[in-house]
Amino acid sequence: MPSLNASIDLTAFVLGGFELTQRKFVVGVTILITFIVAVLANMVNIVVIVYDEKLHKPMFLLICNLAVVDILCITSVSPTMIGTLLAGVNTISYAPCIIAMFTHHVGGVMEMFALAVMAFDRLIAVSCPFQYNSYLTNVRIILLVLMLWIAACCFVAVMPATVLPLPHCHTKLIYSFCDYAAILRTTCADLDYYFNMITVISSFLLFFTFSLIALSYCFIVYCVKLSSSEEKRKMGSTCLSHLIVVVCFYLPIFMRIVLTRMGVPLTAEQRHGLSVWYYVGPPSVNPFVYSLRTNEIRQRVWNIFKRKSKVIITADKI
Repeated sequence: MPSLNASIDLTAFVLGGFELTQRKFVVGVTILITFIVAVLANMVNIVVIVYDEKLHKPMFLLICNLAVVDILCITSVSPTMIGTLLAGVNTISYAPCIIAMFTHHVGGVMEMFALAVMAFDRLIAVSCPFQYNSYLTNVRIILLVLMLWIAACCFVAVMPATVLPLPHCHTKLIYSFCDYAAILRTTCADLDYYFNMITVISSFLLFFTFSLIALSYCFIVYCVKLSSSEEKRKMGSTCLSHLIVVVCFYLPIFMRIVLTRMGVPLTAEQRHGLSVWYYVGPPSVNPFVYSLRTNEIRQRVWNIFKRKSKVIITADKI
């Protein structure tokens, strides 16, 4: 139960996580460059897909949705880290912190949903190539994505709903961004109930989405075995981009779970590092994976740069 006598009037949180970091400027510049590159790269993917009608297909709509999710994830955590490391701003007001907590957890849940739907999309493309366009239409994909966003918001709404009524006994967060667990640790409440509740929800979402991805690829492997060598090559190229993105997202999560289950003690700095990669790594990798490995997007981006280069050369001649 909350200890009301020990509560404080909290207006801002103190951000932690980088106290033991020795080269803060170098780390801050690295995160800043990563943030700028990731946002720009994802924006390029979105703009190319939105403005090119030839790319208005289910697969590219899902890639566009993933780019939106990636921008949400990285913008909800990077500014506070950059401010702490480069500007020395280690506080954040209460309301913006709660909003940031909600947005980056929605981004995390949507990342799982997006990867699961994209795996299902690849399954239909491989197993039913001739019926693909009839099964997965643009309208159905858009409606599905909207429902997933609503579902993600409903799941994550539990976090502000449970943390807002609680009194606070501390002001310092253990991380450099507004994570639910970090905010919860500043309260005066008995944490077991809240951590158990979030563990159940997050475990369900994690293993449900990962199981869907794993099952989809089991069926894909089965279909590949029955295909010719040329078809196998095409299927492998089609699925490799998605597999790379899945590994980048789920690997740090399962590393943390496995290490915890094995009894390997993780320091606050190590947990913080894994959490930072969880929200910064995939958004930085995803746009380049799909831009470089998807012929249609790569060709459109290349054409844009070629046109701009010709314009610049012509302007110089004039």
